Amino acid sequence: MSTQLTPIAAPVVPERFANPLRQIASLLQQPAVRRSLPMILMIGLIASAAVAWMLLATPQQKVLFAGLPDADKSAVTAALQQANITARIDDGTGALTVNEDDYARARIVLAGQGLPKAAPGGYAILDQLPMGVSRAVEGERLRQARETELARSIEEIDSVAEARVHLAMPEVSVFVRDNAAPSASVILKLQAGRSLAEAQVSSIINLVASSVPGMKPDAVTIVDQMGALLTHAPGQDSTTLAGDARIDFQRRIEDKYRTQLIQLLTPLVGAGNFSAEIQADVNLDETQATRESYDKQGALRAEQGNWSGLKDPPIPSGIPGALSNTPPAASTVSTVPKTPAPAAPAAAVPGTTPAPATPAEVVKQAENYARAYDLGKEISVTRAMPGQIKRLSVAVLLRDPEKGKPRSPAEIQQITQLVRAAVGFDASRNDQVTVIARKFATASVLDDKAPWYEAGWLPIVARNVTAILIAIMVLMLGVRPLSRALLKKREEAVPPRLGMGSATEGAGNAGDGAAAESAEQPRPAVSIEMLDQARGYDDRIGMVRGFTRDNPTRAALAVRDMIKADAG
Repeated sequence: MSTQLTPIAAPVVPERFANPLRQIASLLQQPAVRRSLPMILMIGLIASAAVAWMLLATPQQKVLFAGLPDADKSAVTAALQQANITARIDDGTGALTVNEDDYARARIVLAGQGLPKAAPGGYAILDQLPMGVSRAVEGERLRQARETELARSIEEIDSVAEARVHLAMPEVSVFVRDNAAPSASVILKLQAGRSLAEAQVSSIINLVASSVPGMKPDAVTIVDQMGALLTHAPGQDSTTLAGDARIDFQRRIEDKYRTQLIQLLTPLVGAGNFSAEIQADVNLDETQATRESYDKQGALRAEQGNWSGLKDPPIPSGIPGALSNTPPAASTVSTVPKTPAPAAPAAAVPGTTPAPATPAEVVKQAENYARAYDLGKEISVTRAMPGQIKRLSVAVLLRDPEKGKPRSPAEIQQITQLVRAAVGFDASRNDQVTVIARKFATASVLDDKAPWYEAGWLPIVARNVTAILIAIMVLMLGVRPLSRALLKKREEAVPPRLGMGSATEGAGNAGDGAAAESAEQPRPAVSIEMLDQARGYDDRIGMVRGFTRDNPTRAALAVRDMIKADAG
């Protein structure tokens, strides 16, 4: 009974791709690959050293210009090559970069040649307008020219390195209510370590607003390269602005006094031998008072009213009697101003005939008048301006000599008097002036110079030294051992030359073989094990000759033993 075996299905993946590691190992085991492997490793090490050298030896790059047109890049690169300055163009950003050490020299060289030649700006753009352009294009070109000219004008300020101006000029409408006011935005790139004062910002605002018809100063916005807003927003709190103005005013007062002290003490104690600080308490409140006063003595200006009264009783007359002949009690008569009073009647004398009766006098009983007087009036308005110093504190620190006697109390007292006179000392304000003398800290502590390990030349030297060391290590630890291994394998691959040719060669060729053998390169030493493993008679003879050459003493002892054995 025969059994039929079912064939096994072949694997989907070919065998040569089933195990890549085994295939790689078998590839490396091939003689040709093994012989060339040291050379490949040596070339790889040399290439790695070259790449490391290029990466480490290349100095740090600094952007010279960014966003230049292609024509300007070509002109700038050619000018730098003539000046032996290496320029590179960044593939990602397109910026033109040079070595950090050559940055300043490159700027000077390009400035001397007037490069880069920027695209025509300002009103020169209008000269390039072709004929037949639309009104919209003409308006945009005019706006661009105005922006460029304004930017150039702003760049004339010392603290400004670069400036860009953007004008928003809406179209003019026939309807007044639809007309929008123009506005402007200015971005400034300031010089390193510089800032703009409030007066300079106001100057830029007025410059831009005055250059565009219908633009108000409130419509101008200024921003620096750090994104800080230099103009005050319309909705900003007025209290904050007033506080900033007060702080700035106080700082100016303190700087004024500090400058006076520096000018006074520098000739006396020398620059750097003193330190002065001033704290001024300034009254920044603005007050206004109005006073109105009147004179007590006034003049009658107008009078209006009336008065009422009764006549005097009649004078008694008739038959004399006890009562009838008694005169009435004397009465007081009030005289109205500006009315002449009648003469008083003469008293009746007893026994005489009384005089005829006169008209009766009127006695005023009540009056009702409205009188107006002219009074002296005085109005005075007093306004106190801010800036009055309420209190002043001054502290001065003097340096004592490093060698010698310290400053005497008399000298310190004299300097104190000078400081008081310089700042306008007032005891009624409780001003305070303090002057002391102490030894200052050593110069190494207060020295602003950067340490040696932060110097600019150190990274360059370290980079070059590191690249050299890497190259030396690659040569010593990689290339040299590989070259030795290659030479050794080559020597082992050369078959040993036989001292005598074949068995059919005569004895006359022995001398030629010996001469040829002496002219050949040195061959490896022959051991006894190699003699035992020799394949043929000719190979064994050659190995014996080699063994005799390498071990003459042992060969002589072997010959002696052979002679003794034959003799015995």
